[in-house]
Amino acid sequence: MKKKPSRLLIALIVVAVGAGALYLWTQSRRVDTVQEVPAPPPIPPLSSTAPAPPEAADAAKPVEPLVKFPLTPPEVAATAAPAAVPAQALPTLADSDPLVSKELQGLFQRKDFVTWVIPASFVRHVVATVDNLGRAQAPKAVWPVHPAPGKFTTVTTATGEAIAADNGARYSAFVSFVEAVDSRKAVAVYVRLYPLFQQAYVDLGFPKRYFNDRLVAVIDQLLATPKPTGELSVSLLEVKGPIPSLRPWVRYEFTDPELRALSSGQKIMLRMGSQHQRRLDVKLAELRKELVAASQRGPGRDVPGN
Repeated sequence: MKKKPSRLLIALIVVAVGAGALYLWTQSRRVDTVQEVPAPPPIPPLSSTAPAPPEAADAAKPVEPLVKFPLTPPEVAATAAPAAVPAQALPTLADSDPLVSKELQGLFQRKDFVTWVIPASFVRHVVATVDNLGRAQAPKAVWPVHPAPGKFTTVTTATGEAIAADNGARYSAFVSFVEAVDSRKAVAVYVRLYPLFQQAYVDLGFPKRYFNDRLVAVIDQLLATPKPTGELSVSLLEVKGPIPSLRPWVRYEFTDPELRALSSGQKIMLRMGSQHQRRLDVKLAELRKELVAASQRGPGRDVPGN
């Protein structure tokens, strides 16, 4: 016969069950309490911050046009007008020498053309030389014309060396050659062939720029060349090494640091002498006037080659 469980055992079981229920009830209340705590407000994103308004001075600045002196070649203008007869398409830059030579021969006398002009790769050489004239160096290897004959000459002065007074004489024939060109006709040829010049400028490494703008800017720089009234002192640059220089006259630099800092084109203007400089100023100003007038005749302002 089995014994009935004692009252003490039953009491212990009741106490254990009650304690467990109490523990579960308190834990559920703690969880509810934590969940009821409100979450912190979210941090607003950076993009929600309104940008600062531009200053009045910045807003008042005029927007500089991408192209200052645009050109519209005749074939472009012709295709824009339905009634017009389209001009003959230009050859590629690589095949342009025959056409360019033909156009150039209409600008120069036969003797001057043979004496001065280098027709091979003329467009590329013009573009490279114009760009280089506005920089520190203008290598003769890419000049579109033959350099002036003779060599640079100096005289000894009390303070060193200076450009000889008769040094400019060797530039006389070249200056006369430039003066003889009809500026209006030359610019007309340039405008007809302009897509070739622009393509050469793109190939030179300027796909987002306009060659005609660079041409006008370099002309302005040449016109701004100082007009010294006295002797121009020069110094022979020392070249160290066992091999002597066979052409020491190409190593002269202006002694004045301000003149030495000029562009290669401005230095050439100074070496030509003050008289030739004044004559070239007149021709450059005339060419600039024709270039600006040509740019104002056409509406095109997109940069070719982009």
